[in-house]
Amino acid sequence: MERREEQPGAAGAGAAPALDFTVENVEKALHQLYYDPNIENKNLAQKWLMQAQVSPQAWHFSWQLLQPNKVPEIQYFGASALHIKISRYWSDIPTDQYESLKAQLFTQITRFASGSKIVLTRLCVALASLALSMMPDAWPCAVADMVRLFQAEDSPVDGQGRCLALLELLTVLPEEFQTSRLPQYRKSLVRASLAVECGAVFPLLEQLLQQPSSPSCVRQKVLKCFSSWVQLEVPLQDCEALIQAAFAALQDSELFDSSVEAIVNAISQPDAQRYVNTLLKLIPLVLGLQDQLRQAVQNGDMETSHGICRIAVALGENHSRALLDQVEHWQSFLALVNMIMFCTGIPGHFPVNETTSSLTLTFWYTLQDDILSFEAEKQAVYQQVYRPVYFQLVDVLLHKAQFPSDEEYGFWSSDEKEQFRIYRVDISDTLMYVYEMLGAELLSNLYDKLGRLLTSSEEPYSWQHTEALLYGFQSIAETIDVNYSDVVPGLIGLIPRISISNVQLADTVMFTIGALSEWLADHPVMINSVLPLVLHALGNPELSISSVSTLKKICRECKYDLPPYAANIVAVSQDVLMKQIHKTSQCMWLMQALGFLLSALQVEEILKNLHSLISPYIQQLEKLAEEIPNPSNKLAIVHILGLLSNLFTTLDVSHHEDDHEGSELRKLPVPQGPNPVVVVLQQVFQLIQKVLSKWLNDAQVVEAVCAIFEKSVKTLLDDFAPMVPQLCEMLGRMYSTIPQASALDLTRQLVHIFAHEPAHFPPIEALFLLVTSVTLTLFQQGPRDHPDIVDSFMQLLAQALKRKPDLFLCERLDVKAVFQCAVLALKFPEAPTVKASCGFFTELLPRCGEVGPVGKVVQEDGCMLLIAVLEAIGGQASRSLMDCFADILFALNKHCFSLLSVWIKEALQSPGFPSARLSPEQKDTFSQQILRERVNKRRVKEMVKEFTLLCRGLHGTDYTADY
Repeated sequence: MERREEQPGAAGAGAAPALDFTVENVEKALHQLYYDPNIENKNLAQKWLMQAQVSPQAWHFSWQLLQPNKVPEIQYFGASALHIKISRYWSDIPTDQYESLKAQLFTQITRFASGSKIVLTRLCVALASLALSMMPDAWPCAVADMVRLFQAEDSPVDGQGRCLALLELLTVLPEEFQTSRLPQYRKSLVRASLAVECGAVFPLLEQLLQQPSSPSCVRQKVLKCFSSWVQLEVPLQDCEALIQAAFAALQDSELFDSSVEAIVNAISQPDAQRYVNTLLKLIPLVLGLQDQLRQAVQNGDMETSHGICRIAVALGENHSRALLDQVEHWQSFLALVNMIMFCTGIPGHFPVNETTSSLTLTFWYTLQDDILSFEAEKQAVYQQVYRPVYFQLVDVLLHKAQFPSDEEYGFWSSDEKEQFRIYRVDISDTLMYVYEMLGAELLSNLYDKLGRLLTSSEEPYSWQHTEALLYGFQSIAETIDVNYSDVVPGLIGLIPRISISNVQLADTVMFTIGALSEWLADHPVMINSVLPLVLHALGNPELSISSVSTLKKICRECKYDLPPYAANIVAVSQDVLMKQIHKTSQCMWLMQALGFLLSALQVEEILKNLHSLISPYIQQLEKLAEEIPNPSNKLAIVHILGLLSNLFTTLDVSHHEDDHEGSELRKLPVPQGPNPVVVVLQQVFQLIQKVLSKWLNDAQVVEAVCAIFEKSVKTLLDDFAPMVPQLCEMLGRMYSTIPQASALDLTRQLVHIFAHEPAHFPPIEALFLLVTSVTLTLFQQGPRDHPDIVDSFMQLLAQALKRKPDLFLCERLDVKAVFQCAVLALKFPEAPTVKASCGFFTELLPRCGEVGPVGKVVQEDGCMLLIAVLEAIGGQASRSLMDCFADILFALNKHCFSLLSVWIKEALQSPGFPSARLSPEQKDTFSQQILRERVNKRRVKEMVKEFTLLCRGLHGTDYTADY
């Protein structure tokens, strides 16, 4: 809470007697900070020095620390302390001291012009802060005065030293303005003042940059200074001469980087598009860099090509709309576009031999958006000019997306491979976007190229070229509906002809088939041409992710056309699962794929396949259930339980999840007899109980068991009904032995789906009462160690109130104890637990009238709830949770108004409650505001946010902007 200590006078005056901020002590603390090997001592020194910087004594010791006999680290601290005092505590400085402070700073800057550079910069920042605080009234011509003072001939410092000090001061001034804490109205005044003052700066910069006698260090500083000033949104036309000088300086290798930065900043300022004539003058300057760019590319000079590309892209990306509007200059803009195309297609592989092409991708989005935003007539003209450019772009991007040779790729680091992967994703996104402009012709173009490549005997076969074309196709097919494209049948026909000798190519073939799975669902006759490829790839661990995810997509999208292939798919999947070819997550995806597949079969077929699929795992589980628990057992058990729950997640014979057309649903088998998942669950129920009995202490195993039933319940819904009594009984036993959050989450799921059905109410009620009783006992023993259980319990109570408030009518439920525990949970440090508890109360309070025991407990203990809420708002809880507490206040006001009006007045009468910072008037205003607002929840949230800031002493501070 550093900023709270920084209130003028507070930290300083109060802390001064205890903390002796003398020059000697500051120097000792700095020595400790820099040289003491003990990290604790360093931290203490740093904390003490931060207090010293904001103390009133800082005005005194700062100047002494700047003495010439001190080392730079000490001088730097003195300069920093001055900056902090000027920038944060300006209001403490009497107006009659402004001039002497200014004069002292000028003197120190002049002295350090030939001294330590880091101290000089800090002093310049301090003077810049002073200037910004005095402008425009107390120091109207600040910048012009600075220039005049530093040009005075009678200075003891040599001309170059003075010049560099002045440039440093002028450079930090706009930077300090950008980060200053000036109030908004002052910021506008100062910005306007600086805009006028640039008239005193730019002629000086032009003169220094164009003077042949100016040394390189001065010219570099000039470019940095210009770069700093243009970010104040100086009119572009006022920068013309300096921009031209910066373009000339690009030929000097020492000035190249600074020139690029200055030009890019000048071109990129938002206001620049108003100065179209200046922008048009810049195009020839940028085009004039093409020889230098080609030379740099030829010589492998990546830094130069990168810098020139940044300039071309800055002009094109920021101003394409303004430049396209100048129709008579279309050829010069097209030349700029072609220059950017050259940068996109720069030779070499990103990121190993080039790092420039990625800079251009956003430009192509912007240009396309601008072309498509014109009215029809103008758009047609530009489409004619730019469609060929975009077809060329596709070729360039697909060339850039190509993998290097296997040998070269083998030498790449894992970081380079990852950067290349991300780069290809960016290319993929660009291609998908370009489709909007080029349409179906783009797919035909890719298909023709792929066809020629696969059928031509003239050119040597390149797997990289094939892979890139397929990658382009896949990029578009993944997000664009290609169901009506006339080239997809041809593409599906070409895929089996691809000679797959490489992992990257095989991966892309798989992902392309996956991207076309919806098309296959509409053209089932083509499934047989690609399914064998996918099943074959399943056996290759290197293709794990692509083959499994593609099979999952096909099984999900085409499940009603897969019964003829089901036996084969199940057999191959079983084989790879048994051989443990895939990692855990891919095994889970594979089970989900099989769940989709089996959903479309006849019930007896499902049971037959389930039997062969699950039997080996059941046998393994039986064996594991007999063994003494150990870590490797546990991994195997969790894995098997995970496979079962993932299979049951998607095995849905009642097709709850289907959004298919009615015509497709008609060809589905009507499920007869018990649900296959229920049959399997009933068969393995005893075994799961046996496993549980040995692993009840292990949260992971309990979680895995609960997940099986939770996913089954979510998928099966009402079909799960036969299992409800035995599952409720098992859950009750589990939770009574060792309470765990996952058991409560599953109970919540059962309450949600079955509590409102009379037939299932008795077992659900019994389970609800049991877990409540066990959790209340846990609260008596100390619930602080179990925030996850408390969180899940609160969510369960809220769900019960939402779905079946009758659960709170049961005489065996201690509603009072539940209420008191929920109030306790509001005070937990864990945000999710507090949110869940607030959620419980917002469900409970509206039930005051309809559920007797709830109304009674609110009447008796509601004041306790209100006090907990006010304590939280008063500063006990995180500010990010205030909306949740506001919801409780709103519910109290809406449903218990007469009680709240008494309670809130009583509670707020206590002195210092809920915060010592509040006046009685502020508390009174808050209670009146709350009681008045019974309709608009958003207003109550605003009131609570305002009140909590007052309680915390943060009202009107910088902290308020954080939320």
